[in-house]
Amino acid sequence: MEEEKEKLENEVNQSDFWNDVTSANKTYQHLKLINKKLKSYYDLHDQIQILLELLAMGEEVSMSDVLKVKEQVEELEVDTMLNGEYDDANCYLEIHPGAGGTESCDWASMLLRMYQRFLEKNHFTYKIIDYQSGDEAGIKSVTLYIEGDYAYGYLKVENGVHRLVRISPFDSNKRRHTSFASVSVTPEFDTSIHIDIKEEDLKIDVYHSSGAGGQSVNTSNSAVRITHLPTKTVVTCQTERSQLRNKEIAMELLKNKLYQQELREQEKRKQEVTGVVSSIDFGSQIRSYILEPYKLVKDHRSKYESTDPDKVLDGDIMPFIKSVLKQKE
Repeated sequence: MEEEKEKLENEVNQSDFWNDVTSANKTYQHLKLINKKLKSYYDLHDQIQILLELLAMGEEVSMSDVLKVKEQVEELEVDTMLNGEYDDANCYLEIHPGAGGTESCDWASMLLRMYQRFLEKNHFTYKIIDYQSGDEAGIKSVTLYIEGDYAYGYLKVENGVHRLVRISPFDSNKRRHTSFASVSVTPEFDTSIHIDIKEEDLKIDVYHSSGAGGQSVNTSNSAVRITHLPTKTVVTCQTERSQLRNKEIAMELLKNKLYQQELREQEKRKQEVTGVVSSIDFGSQIRSYILEPYKLVKDHRSKYESTDPDKVLDGDIMPFIKSVLKQKE
């Protein structure tokens, strides 16, 4: 990292560095991230050395100091696991309710709130680029664009089906219901990657925008839905007042989705040749949130559990994320 830092600093100091603003910004952000990681490492190293010296001299060391260092070591441990090709990329997160009508739509809205709280608590920034309200309650679909250090690296483990068990607020008989919603996380790929999209392969629809809760954003047909006919991939955007800008954002999302599909196809072909089975099982049930008859949130991959679902649904999902990252390692 020190060698990479020196190389990037040399690039930044070149007189023509800012000629390509997009490329320069990416390089500058990467340099900031490396400096942040190096500072964390050296600060931790110094703290451990101080503790060891105190122990060597027979001095008493407080448990709070030891626990603080232990927590920082665990943070560093997770950082070393975020070394995938796209882990440091920004990402798109989509939530779609499963079968079950109003129940599932409401569960999807609960998941949206959970992720919003998580992002705010962990200093990520996000923007809702598409929001479709449910017919009676909740949401039919939502797409967030998320920015921050290792946004995809952390959130990629949320890919899959999330299951809720509770007493339904929509059931007058107060029966227990099980609801499902799927979460899909896609990295923001380098825009320089060329994806060949033919105009005749696209079906583009425009419609009235509607914000969260169904409020009217404007009365013009500014929202855009693009369907890629060969793959049946559908993307939508209604966050901007300009139809042109919504179309541009939707096209970028479509490119990212098609590129990810191509990567999956390549991985599938590779597995067919090598006989290796992927450990990533898209669409599988990854986590259960049980509110009745007892309280428990359980991740089915790492087996990590919490008996405080209210806290989890308020955004405290980092322990679950870290448990899965450690397991993959």
